[in-house]
Amino acid sequence: MATRGFVLYLITAFSVAVLSAFIIPGHGSYKSNHLPHRSSPNSVTLDSDEKTWPELEFDWRIILATLIGFLGSAFGTVGGVGGGGIFVPMLTLIVGFDTKSAAALSKCMIMGASASSFWYNLRVPHPCREVPILDYDLAFLFQPMLLLGITLGVALSVVFPYWLITVLIIILFLGTSSRSFFRGIEMWKEETILKKEMAKPRETFVNSRGELLIDAYEPLLQREEKTPMEIFTFNLRWKKLLLLVAVWAAFLVLQIIKNDLVVCSTWYWVLTVAQFPATLAVFGYECVKLYKESKKRRSLGNTESVCEATINWTVRNLIFCALCGILGGTVGGLLGSGGGFILGPLLLEIGVIPQVASATATFVMMFSSSLSVVEFYLLKRFPIPYALYLMTVSILAGFWGQFFVRKLIVFLKRASIIVFILSGVIFASALTMGVVGIEKSIRMIHNHEFMGFLEFCSSQ
Repeated sequence: MATRGFVLYLITAFSVAVLSAFIIPGHGSYKSNHLPHRSSPNSVTLDSDEKTWPELEFDWRIILATLIGFLGSAFGTVGGVGGGGIFVPMLTLIVGFDTKSAAALSKCMIMGASASSFWYNLRVPHPCREVPILDYDLAFLFQPMLLLGITLGVALSVVFPYWLITVLIIILFLGTSSRSFFRGIEMWKEETILKKEMAKPRETFVNSRGELLIDAYEPLLQREEKTPMEIFTFNLRWKKLLLLVAVWAAFLVLQIIKNDLVVCSTWYWVLTVAQFPATLAVFGYECVKLYKESKKRRSLGNTESVCEATINWTVRNLIFCALCGILGGTVGGLLGSGGGFILGPLLLEIGVIPQVASATATFVMMFSSSLSVVEFYLLKRFPIPYALYLMTVSILAGFWGQFFVRKLIVFLKRASIIVFILSGVIFASALTMGVVGIEKSIRMIHNHEFMGFLEFCSSQ
């Protein structure tokens, strides 16, 4: 019921925001041969190619950016959201980069933090089951839709007015952060009850949804201790990993070819449209697999989940996950993030425990962000020295963030810490992106700049 209410809130708020763009004064005065200048976070093919790349000097700006970047990467990877909503304003306001270059560097930071988190999580055992802590099935389900959504997000960043992007981001981030915060409170209360009960003779405890609470923190049966190398080889599933890499490579090739084509040419649209059946084929394959296995288990009376998600893989739930995956990618394309602002809360919503949700979300973001990094590199959209420095900061932050928070979870026996971190990072991103977006929108109004929708082909 709460999920339906949240979806209704998003649909209503988004519809009002988009419809309001059609009644903004001056929309009808748009002329294709008098295009206004507008800087979009991710549209790397706009007319203006002005770059603002400050020198890499270790002054107060780079020190402050390093501190914010380290904390943003550490908390962002733990929460499974990356931190792009913090990095872009930091790079523009503090360091002094232009918006497009800041978005590109943000992707570099997300990629570095996600890669280090992936490497760290390969050495972490699942807290309660004999399965990898990375859910490869969920990753394979969401990755193609996320990558497709990023393509749509980049296109929308060209068409949508800047103020509308700001409003949509604020609506989405406030909604997801609030939803995650209340879910964290619910988990905190259940953990408190569990800790009190665990002081009594050992029993089996369930929460209001019938989930085995104790499983999220320690196994009911003592498992044989594994060496770090055994955990590493157990978590690393080469066949599934190579399938994910193959999907990533296919999208990368398509994007590289598209970048060399004239926008809105015949071949440009052929390659753009070709992404949809290819994506749906990969997504459909995983959907059929999950649906059949889930149906078979239910018919045999086996209540164990097919993967980490506790929901039943019905057609409606699969469509819901597809739409959320596209939405996450679209937000990533608009924002310069890896899409984790949707994926992280979504995994929690479908019943994935926080430790696995965090690990899986950062794993998927590693692919989506690296795809953008390669594209931006080929387009020379960021300075290499800054990229290497900020990636190094993010790699260290991702590793140590995972290390300290997971130690804290084991010590306090409260996995809800991850949920609160996720909620906090999203809320902080809503504030920073909101402030920057509102300030820029006000400046555009004062300059009498065009505030309506732009034409896709003529505005690139």
